[in-house]
Amino acid sequence: MGLFTKKQDAKEATPQEQRKAEVEDIMQKYKEKLDKNLQMAPIEQEIRNGEAPVTTEDYQSFKSQYLPPHMSLYERACNICEKLLKATPDKKKIPDYEEAIRICHLNVTPAGVTSLSILVPLLIALLGAIVSFILFGSLFFTLFFLIAGIILMPILQRMPFAMANSWRMKASNQMVLCIFYVVMYMRHTSNLERAIEFASKHLAAPLSVDLRKVLWDVETETYSTVQESLDSYLLTWKKWNIEFIESFHLVQSSLYETSEDRRLELLDKSLSTILDETYENMLHYAQNLKSPITMLNMLGIILPILGLVILPLVVSFMCQVSWVHLAALYNIGLPLLVFYLSRSVLSSRPTGYGDTDIAETNPELQKYRNILFKIGKSEIKLNPAIASIIVMAVFILIGISPLLMHLATGESKWDLIIPITRTAGDSFVMPVNEYSSKNEKFSLLGYKESVGCPPGEEGVGNLIGPFGLGAGFLSLMVILGLGIGIGMYYRLRSKNVIKIRDRAKQLESEFASALFQLGNRIGDGIPAEIAFSKVAETVRGTESGAFFDLVSSNISRLGMSVEQAIFDPQHGAIQNFPSKIIESSMKVLVESSRKGPTIAAQALVNVSRYIKEIHRVNERLKDLMAEIVSSIKSQINFLTPVIAGIVIGITSMITTILSNLGTQLRGINAEAGDAAGAGTSLLSQFGDGIPTFYFQIVVGIYVVQIIYVLTIINNGIENGADSLNERYLLGRNMIRSTIMYVLISFSVMFLFNVIAGNIIGRIAIG
Repeated sequence: MGLFTKKQDAKEATPQEQRKAEVEDIMQKYKEKLDKNLQMAPIEQEIRNGEAPVTTEDYQSFKSQYLPPHMSLYERACNICEKLLKATPDKKKIPDYEEAIRICHLNVTPAGVTSLSILVPLLIALLGAIVSFILFGSLFFTLFFLIAGIILMPILQRMPFAMANSWRMKASNQMVLCIFYVVMYMRHTSNLERAIEFASKHLAAPLSVDLRKVLWDVETETYSTVQESLDSYLLTWKKWNIEFIESFHLVQSSLYETSEDRRLELLDKSLSTILDETYENMLHYAQNLKSPITMLNMLGIILPILGLVILPLVVSFMCQVSWVHLAALYNIGLPLLVFYLSRSVLSSRPTGYGDTDIAETNPELQKYRNILFKIGKSEIKLNPAIASIIVMAVFILIGISPLLMHLATGESKWDLIIPITRTAGDSFVMPVNEYSSKNEKFSLLGYKESVGCPPGEEGVGNLIGPFGLGAGFLSLMVILGLGIGIGMYYRLRSKNVIKIRDRAKQLESEFASALFQLGNRIGDGIPAEIAFSKVAETVRGTESGAFFDLVSSNISRLGMSVEQAIFDPQHGAIQNFPSKIIESSMKVLVESSRKGPTIAAQALVNVSRYIKEIHRVNERLKDLMAEIVSSIKSQINFLTPVIAGIVIGITSMITTILSNLGTQLRGINAEAGDAAGAGTSLLSQFGDGIPTFYFQIVVGIYVVQIIYVLTIINNGIENGADSLNERYLLGRNMIRSTIMYVLISFSVMFLFNVIAGNIIGRIAIG
């Protein structure tokens, strides 16, 4: 009946109404078919009706792939804390929080951030204080955890801003390349949307995420045009990078120019604007960097290490202070302070030109992060973490062997000593109770009976140590294991990848001139297939010659087209030279060649000019930072390990002298009774002191931590957010500086303890 009525109504309708009804009927059928094929979920139906925010699995998976893992952990923590305690932040700060959250693409709310900043510090402060006071009765650690909670609260409150700063620093490191890719594409195709898409494909995260979000907002009709979406995104950089905004505005202005010469002039000016402003900003940054770096060196390195010299005296007079307190101060408090200061220095770094980890953008290169073994035709991959942990465990096991020996010997008080005076038949190996402690010059373990805290009271007679020189030497193996283990991991993880990138960078440095030659050959009317072989002959023996020769070989031997010879997944030349600049240049060649050889030649010549300009500015930036970077490198490679090693030697000598003098003078005081002088009575009141074994481990760990932080600062100032180079420098600096620290500490400890042994021997004999 319904069908009959519909047909009857159709007969009565006008032809125009009939056509409209047919179109609507066809559209409805296609909608139903699409909904059925796509199997739209209820939330997707709400999106279509405008009742829910637009999201897709593609964008979410892309976002989850490129966002750092710690951001996901932070998001979950904020959301959990918001459910437990929904704390409302200051209304004036809510817009700032929302801006920071939007910049780094976090799925949190300002209330969640505030809740986390309250709950976590309270939990740490209360639990730490209760455990320290009730179980251990330590007032120091009770106050330590309370202060830590108070300090942690504002840090967590500013965590979104810190993440946004980190995101901005990584993104700003790619802004020169972003404008380069956009301008390079728009010279031959004046289409802003295609240019932004081209740039997003060749840039690494996080700027690629931002550019894809710009396109995504247009696709989801958040904005009606690409220019509106781009303008909204550029507003987030208004406070930090005005030259990036100016450059994109020039690019947008080129779209409205009717004159081709004027359009190209605006595009060229866009790139020159960001390059000139980058140099000027970096100049001011270098001028203002000297004071923060000096403060960082003094507060984080020089003063703490030199302050270690007086600590043995402090500990000897204040027996309540132990190596655990020093570890809390030097291995937790000071490294966090230095790290915070370093992040403050790096957060103000302006736009630069930096490299990225090619293994992150090219999944085929990720296997080179492992240790590769070839057995026949098969290739075995070993995670560097496994080898590093094994090496670290072996060294640390040797380093803590004095503790293991003491546990194994138990009450026998076994030790290996060098006595001050020897008689015939004496052995170097003897129980502690078979010789007088006054006759000990050097020992392996050096466990001794405590004089109590204060001397003569609580804890008298307890066996403490190891105070022996041998134990001090063996403790160096703990630091050697940490430094070499961490260094091995970073070095093995980056060594193979950075070799590939260095080869690509060598090609980039030569590529501009080779590209210029290629453009001229194509401009002379030579086909691109032949032009590659001509240029390969001209630049033979260089990396660019190898690249062009491989392209020519693929064309002549495998019968490939130019595009296949460059980009083929198996045999393409770009697979051996993973560089985004080279890849993008070749894609410009392929796309522009479709418009004719003249357009392709002009595109290549202009790309070569752009590459030269970027390289020139990058070299000028390195010159600006040379003095500061050199100062930091000297701290890493020489000053920090040398100063710390000398301090350890001096401390070991002071500890040995005070420990032995205290033992001998207490014995003299007991034998002489009231006849002993006041000085002897005063010296006999020294406490147990801190064994060099523990003291050296605390200082050595601090040295490893400082080298780690300084390496990050060095790489951040010089190269920006270059994670691959950072890992490579960490691997190199950790191994070199740790070995230097251990060698200097061993030499100075040996030399100064020989001096201390002679002093003790003369006192004992006298």
